[in-house]
Amino acid sequence: MKKFLLFKVLLFSVLIVDAQNAPLSITNGGKVWALAYQQCAAEYKALCFQAYNIAHWRLDEAIKHKGKKPLAVVTDIDETLLDNSPYDAERAINNQPFDLKTWKQWTAKGIADTVPGAPSFFKHAASKGVAVFYITNRDENERDGTAKNLKLYNLPYIDATHLIFKQSTSSKKDRRKQVLAKYNIVLLCGDNLADFDALYDNKPSEANRDAATEKLKKQFGSKYIIIPNPSYGDFENALFKFDYKLTEAQKDSVIRSVIKLDK
Repeated sequence: MKKFLLFKVLLFSVLIVDAQNAPLSITNGGKVWALAYQQCAAEYKALCFQAYNIAHWRLDEAIKHKGKKPLAVVTDIDETLLDNSPYDAERAINNQPFDLKTWKQWTAKGIADTVPGAPSFFKHAASKGVAVFYITNRDENERDGTAKNLKLYNLPYIDATHLIFKQSTSSKKDRRKQVLAKYNIVLLCGDNLADFDALYDNKPSEANRDAATEKLKKQFGSKYIIIPNPSYGDFENALFKFDYKLTEAQKDSVIRSVIKLDK
């Protein structure tokens, strides 16, 4: 018994030392808290419901004033419709950055949960004869897993025409134009500002993102429906000046240099 207890003490000590030698980076520690918020906070759920309640109202109003073109809503997928927080949390809590290979292993499973309020809204749109287009920056080779995941929740318009993946660029401008050729887009739903307007393309600085948001402020809650995502997105890419080669230590230095402190 004494040997067993000693073993437990030694093991615990090793774990503490290991944790002290390799603490979570500020970046990954922040992601863990953000993902805890996404998974556990009723406030997160309330914000999602708020966004999709507004989407319901705006859509119903647009239907009343329908013109000659058929209506459509355009949505992003990740963190707008599907909740990938288990994958993101697994990476962050193990102090690991995003990894495309493991990401695609995750999307191939087709098991992500949905963002609160999202399925009912898109089903409502379809019930009113409004087409739903899913414009995602997932790669084409993620199509099968993505379609499987969306079909799991009986979402509408899951076909090759309406499920539009990234091709040569992450900009969604041309893909939105593709929809606009035949439809009047009455609403766009997303968690990242580039989901809405080309002003956010071409790796803009955070100052330029702020300026674009000020310019487009009347669109938010009107035509643009934004879903909270404090874990990742172009806000962090802009913070790190879109340098994807930064180490975790370098990212931490950037965060320390820009965060406001009480001095």
